[in-house]
Amino acid sequence: MNTARNQRLSGYIQSVAPSPTMAITAKAAALRREGVDVIALSAGEPDFDTPEHIKDAAKQALDEGFTKYTSPPSGIPDLKQAVSRKFVRDNGLEYASDEIIINNGAKHSLALAVAAVLNPGDEMIIPTPYWVTFTEQPRLVGAASVIVETTAETGLKLTPEALHEAITPRTRMVLINSPSNPSGAVYTRQELAALGEVILHHDLYVLGDEIYEKLIYDGAEHVSMAQISPDLQARTIIVNGVSKTYAMTGWRIGYAAGPRDVIALMDKAQSQTISHPSSISQKGAVAALNGPQDMVETMRLEYDRRRRFMVERLNALAGVYCDLPLGAFYVYPDVSSYFGRTGAGRPLADSSDICDYLLDEARVACVPGVAFGTSSHIRMSYATSMENLVQAMDRIALALEKVA
Repeated sequence: MNTARNQRLSGYIQSVAPSPTMAITAKAAALRREGVDVIALSAGEPDFDTPEHIKDAAKQALDEGFTKYTSPPSGIPDLKQAVSRKFVRDNGLEYASDEIIINNGAKHSLALAVAAVLNPGDEMIIPTPYWVTFTEQPRLVGAASVIVETTAETGLKLTPEALHEAITPRTRMVLINSPSNPSGAVYTRQELAALGEVILHHDLYVLGDEIYEKLIYDGAEHVSMAQISPDLQARTIIVNGVSKTYAMTGWRIGYAAGPRDVIALMDKAQSQTISHPSSISQKGAVAALNGPQDMVETMRLEYDRRRRFMVERLNALAGVYCDLPLGAFYVYPDVSSYFGRTGAGRPLADSSDICDYLLDEARVACVPGVAFGTSSHIRMSYATSMENLVQAMDRIALALEKVA
């Protein structure tokens, strides 16, 4: 584009980086279309089909002509009620209808929450490793992302000390993602309570991404910051959705619950952008939240089996170390021992080079840790078949053996 003309376009949007995960997934898909046998461990999408009773609810909505605009824009009443019951049932939290909004996917929920709270020049604190979208959404409203590096010693989780040091007069909100994408880390109740003390002292908002809430393992407990105390509930916007739990990524239904004034602003922004989420998808989401939950446990148990397999295989590789994640469906191995070496005649300087090498040499698509704010790691999704995982790990093992 012409430089002069480019200067007249939105500087906010021009500052936003494209999604690395989507770019890598698209590259893998393009290679497959060319006939290249690529195994994609890059996308965060369940490989299971949406449960039948959910699809049946959508079919019924079609048959009954539920295909018009829905009202209110913030979500149909029966879906809001289902979300409210879910929070009582699963989290012991009560939210009224006007404290809940239904959005076009959890990513949309996050974007609206950021827009509702932040003004140009404000800051949102985001700990590493972070999902690639977290750092970019504040830029859409002229705000800034303040990145706080975590360490292996703290389990790649934010500490009260690190949070306190990062706070400035411009800080307005803190992002807490538990279970974490990409690391799978899960914050304990005690850890959240300690962070909550700092948050209350500085009168900050909390944006809680809890989309992987149901995918936890080894007896870990999912706790929301809103569960710690009424004061923290009054400052927390919880974002969740049906995509990961019920294998409904394409249905595009997320939801948020939080302070009434924040939800009202999110509603206002939604009504002037998308109007409302898909009518049919909302009916499917009602069935998902109100219906039988046995398929959720079936999927979780299978993810658990894959999780253990991946970590065992990764830790068997020379120079690779991988913690056993407690949540989500990713492993996040440290591959930094390969930095400074050579693969297929080219230098491997960082995790991006490692991922490029694995895609070219092993035909396995992974996401470099630099996209998530930690240079030593790569993210690998185990939301694919065990057959694919076995083949992918065999290919990766052979490829790494060739590194000089």
